[in-house]
Amino acid sequence: MLGYAFRRVLSALPIALIAVTVAFFILRLAPGGPFDGERALPPDVLANLRAHYNLDQPIWMQYFIYVKGVVTGDLGPSMVVEDFTVSQLIAIGLPFTLMLGLTAFVSATAIGMLAGVVAAVNQNKWPDYALVLVVMLGVVIPNFLMGGLLQLVFGVYLKWLPAGGWVNGSLPHLVLPVTVLAWPHAARISRLMRGSMIEVLGTNFIRTAKSKGIGERLMLTRHALKPALIPVVSYLGPGLSYLLTGSLVVENIFGLPGIGKYFVTAALNRDYGLVLGTTIFYVALILVLNLLVDLVYAWLDPRVRFH
Repeated sequence: MLGYAFRRVLSALPIALIAVTVAFFILRLAPGGPFDGERALPPDVLANLRAHYNLDQPIWMQYFIYVKGVVTGDLGPSMVVEDFTVSQLIAIGLPFTLMLGLTAFVSATAIGMLAGVVAAVNQNKWPDYALVLVVMLGVVIPNFLMGGLLQLVFGVYLKWLPAGGWVNGSLPHLVLPVTVLAWPHAARISRLMRGSMIEVLGTNFIRTAKSKGIGERLMLTRHALKPALIPVVSYLGPGLSYLLTGSLVVENIFGLPGIGKYFVTAALNRDYGLVLGTTIFYVALILVLNLLVDLVYAWLDPRVRFH
């Protein structure tokens, strides 16, 4: 297992470097810059700012300076938010983003797996059709539209829940954003679980278990659940990364104090350091989550380790 994990880590390093390189040059080569405002800065002030942030260097030199900083753990300063480094801004927004994403992930995974099992056991019956309808709504409606609809219905018209904002420790403020984030994830999990469970229930060893008189509940939990989880587990890593990155949009819709607030502001203001820093953070997060999923997958199916 350790050798398999080491190979997966080595294969992730070139991906991280490519992602950093592409993001760096896209930002640097795009028109405009962090100091292009409505009022032009005096030439000497602009020259000093560019020199301070190494923007007066050739672009290839800027790239190597930045990569050297990243390797040593320095994501650099923010070019727009004064007196803050990129690492400090990420550290400020990260706890809320993690709380929001992990809450949506846990609830959506549990609901999706349960819904998939129920749909598979009741294949081509009314519970199956009802769950398929709910699943399709979660897949086809984008989260920014779903967020606006839920805000309008439950926050404005019915006034059951807050339409936005955040009060520390207030669970009602989390209900709508968690629902918007969790619904598509639960829908995909339920579809995967339904298809996998239907396939497992049709295998010979399940027929043998039924012929021996094993109860349905015991048969599902002891014999069918583990093999049916394999395709679901392979999706959990990308699914969690989707929830954490997708929270950028949801955080802005509901006015929440996560990383998304800083990322969108940085993108609008062309804050090279903060945009690159958040991009690198999310790339690293996705790679780590995929590594964990690969390890769990190898535990569920040891044959994976030898490929």
